[in-house]
Amino acid sequence: MPWGEITKLRQQVANDVDHLKKDRRQAGSPLGEKDLEEVVRARVRSRVAEWAQTWSLTNPPLSGEELERVRTEVFNLIFLAGALQRVLDRPGVEDVLVDGEWMYIDSYGQPRERVRSPFSSRSQAVEWVNQMAAASGHGERLLSYATGKVEFDLPDGSRVAATLLTGDVTIAIRRHVAEAATLVDLEKWGAVDTIVASFLSAAVKAGLSIIIAGDMATGKTTLMRALGREVPAHERLATLESEPELRLNYDDPDRHAHVLAFRTREGNGERDATGRVTLADLVPVSLRYKATRVMVGEVRGDEAIAMLEAMIAGGAGSMCTLHAKDPEAVVDRLMVPLARAGLSDQASYRLIAAAVDLIVYVDAIDETDQGGQVHRFVSHVWETAGRSEGGGVALSQLFAPREDSGEVRAMPTRTPMNERRLRKLERKGFHRRWLIDYPNGQWRPLRRAGGAA
Repeated sequence: MPWGEITKLRQQVANDVDHLKKDRRQAGSPLGEKDLEEVVRARVRSRVAEWAQTWSLTNPPLSGEELERVRTEVFNLIFLAGALQRVLDRPGVEDVLVDGEWMYIDSYGQPRERVRSPFSSRSQAVEWVNQMAAASGHGERLLSYATGKVEFDLPDGSRVAATLLTGDVTIAIRRHVAEAATLVDLEKWGAVDTIVASFLSAAVKAGLSIIIAGDMATGKTTLMRALGREVPAHERLATLESEPELRLNYDDPDRHAHVLAFRTREGNGERDATGRVTLADLVPVSLRYKATRVMVGEVRGDEAIAMLEAMIAGGAGSMCTLHAKDPEAVVDRLMVPLARAGLSDQASYRLIAAAVDLIVYVDAIDETDQGGQVHRFVSHVWETAGRSEGGGVALSQLFAPREDSGEVRAMPTRTPMNERRLRKLERKGFHRRWLIDYPNGQWRPLRRAGGAA
C-alpha cells in the first residue's frame, strides 16, 4: 500500500476528529481518552471504506485482510508508532535502528536482525519522524537540515532519536529495556541471589547511597528500578532522567504515591539551546520540592557534582547509574565528569568518599552467537571506606566473583563491613551471619551455552 495513501487517510481522520473535539468542547462535554480512541476507530473505518471504493475504480479490489491492514496502519499512525508499530509490538524488542534502506532489530537474548526499512524513501522516513514528533506533545522541534537532529517519545514511552547528519535518515528507537521487575524477579532471572537481594534491599531501606555501574546493556537501569521499589512508601522520591525508563510512578502508583518524575528537555532553538533543561539543573530543583531521595538515570556530565552533593546534603539513600566497562574502573570513570567540571583529583576523591556508601557492579555474558542467551548479573559490591593511603577512595570488597573456581557472580568475601552501616542493615532485616553461613551464596545454576555451568 503506497505510504502516501496512508498519510492522506490519516490527515482526513485527524481533521474529522479535530472538528468533533472542537464541537464537543463548545457543547461542554469534551472527549475523554477512551471516547477519543473509539471515535478515531470509527472515523478510520468510515474513511477507509470511502477510500476503498474510489481505490477499486482504478486498482484491483482489496481483500478483507488488506482492508484491515490499511485500517490498522492509519490508526497506528494517529495513536501509536505508525509504520514501525508492528515491529515494536513484537515480544522482547529492545532497540530498533533504521539506517537508510535497512532496519536492525535488537531483541532480548537474540542476535541482531537485519531487514528492509518500512520506509521506501528518505522523505517518507522524515515525514514519519516529524508526524511522530509533532504528536508527542512535548514541543520538540522537527527534523530538517537546519536542525539536524530531533528527540521525542512515542505514545508507549519509547525514546526516538533521529538525525540527518549521517548522510541519510538515521532513526534509533529505544524501548523500555528496564522491565518493571522486583528483586524477586531478578532472583528468578539469575541477576541476583537471595543473599545479594536481601543485602541490597536492606541497604535501600537503611538509606545508603548507591552507585550502580556496568557496561552497556548489562541491566543497570533494571536493577535500579527494582531497588527503587524497595524505597519505603512514605518517602518522597524524585527520579531524574533524559529518557523515561524508571517509571516508578507507573509501576505501583499506590505504593509510590510520592514520586516526582523529572525529565530533561532539549533546547527548542535552531541556533542555540534556549529552553534546555539538564540533569545538573534538575538535581537542586528536585530537592526544593522536598524529595528525600534522588534517583538519576545515568550520571555522565555536570550532574555528577550536584548528585554527590545531594547525597551529602540530605539526599541519603539516593541512587544513580554509571557507565563503566570494567569493575575496577568505576571510581576513575566517576572522576571524569568531576574533572570536566573543574574539580581537582583530591576534591573529587573527598566528595566521592563522603557521598557514596555502596558501589554495585553488574556484568553480562552474551552467548547468543552460540545459541545461548545473555546472562546479566551482579558481580561485585563494594563499600566506601574513607580515603586510601595514596589519597584516593578506599573500597572494601564485600561481594566478588570466585576466580579460582570460575564463578563470575557476586559471592560474599567475608571482608568485614563498616559496623555502623551493618547495624543499619540489620535493623532493616538483613542478618550478618548470612555472609558467613553462605560463603558460596545462593545462586541459581548458570545455564551456559554448550552445557557449561
